[in-house]
Amino acid sequence: MQVPPFSLTQQLAELGPDLDEAVLRVLRSGQYIGGAEIESFEQAFANSLGVPYVVGCNSGTDALVLALRALDIGAGDEVISCSFSFFATAEAISSVGATPVFVDVEADTYLIDLEQIEAAITPATRALLPVHLFGRPVNMEQLMAIANKHGLKVIEDCAQASGAAWNGRSVGSWGDVGCFSFFPTKNLGGAGDGGAVSTHDAKLAQRMRELAVHGMPRRYLHTELGYNSRLDALQAAVLNVKLPRLSCWVEKRQAIATRYQTLLTNLPCLELPEQTKASHLQHAWNQFVVRVTSCPINQSNSESLGKPSKTNGSNTLPDSSCRDWLKQSLLEHGINTIIYYPIPIHLQPAYEGLRQGPGSLPVTEQLCSQVLSLPIFPELSEEQQQQVVSMLHKLLSPATTTQMSKVA
Repeated sequence: MQVPPFSLTQQLAELGPDLDEAVLRVLRSGQYIGGAEIESFEQAFANSLGVPYVVGCNSGTDALVLALRALDIGAGDEVISCSFSFFATAEAISSVGATPVFVDVEADTYLIDLEQIEAAITPATRALLPVHLFGRPVNMEQLMAIANKHGLKVIEDCAQASGAAWNGRSVGSWGDVGCFSFFPTKNLGGAGDGGAVSTHDAKLAQRMRELAVHGMPRRYLHTELGYNSRLDALQAAVLNVKLPRLSCWVEKRQAIATRYQTLLTNLPCLELPEQTKASHLQHAWNQFVVRVTSCPINQSNSESLGKPSKTNGSNTLPDSSCRDWLKQSLLEHGINTIIYYPIPIHLQPAYEGLRQGPGSLPVTEQLCSQVLSLPIFPELSEEQQQQVVSMLHKLLSPATTTQMSKVA
């Protein structure tokens, strides 16, 4: 039995009639840009987040760019974020002319290390951009306290965190702007690219709405240079069908994550993501990411252990051979996994100019060499999950292991 890392097959089968009706309704209406579907989704999504304003846009990346532009962040400004994220987090900062400043992440949560933020603040710092990575929310009370102390704006990267909350408040409702992606693999995914920004500020919402349509407050009047970044009506129609089911899907993801935590406890070679039993933290589990910290001593590729992994022409990362061996071994037994992310942003060739080389963010670099995302999606069956768990035990159970260096 093949186990995919993610699948929409069952979800689409279950939602098929509703999706067909919604899409055909849009096609027959002839209104593909703007209109009732967009308005309905923006209002429903705003209600679900607990904010008064949501503006749909073309993608999660565009959501970040619109937020930065609306807050007048640009050339000469610095934005503090983390390097352990998808490239778009930093790319958006650079796209508006600002400079990303990376701080390290926590080894147990994979999230930006809040204790390191203040040391990175300079007179040029304008904003903090926390990433709710893999569906786990950052401690927004602590982060907002830092931002308020230093007069900084906060832009939440919620691309992987629809359905997540901190202390009862949804991600995207804490900062100045929340930025969401509706890429098909997200907890709330469309049928293509899509995104949205959320805010409590009416003026910010209006400016982001105008920027998303060529800086146009009314037809053929352009007050500034903007973008063509609209959420189309077909995507909104799909999202209108899916949004009421989001909380149920998140609950199923949480149940799958709990089973993984239980069934993989104390398994050699693996470190599981930090347990999330605290009532103030609602993890949305867009991914279930483990750390492969060592290999069984009889692992066939043991002769390669300890060798650094190439990332680009000059930079290297800590050894990833144990993680890579486990990924390949699982694949050979029909279990597909994903690596998020093999190369940290600060070591990408595009950011060589920042001169933040190997060793500058040790936790981030270690994680990029160890992390592996196990299959997780709402429709993952217990039989499929048991297959994943059984194979991990079969591959990793030998008590004697070759220990690799790992972050404390």
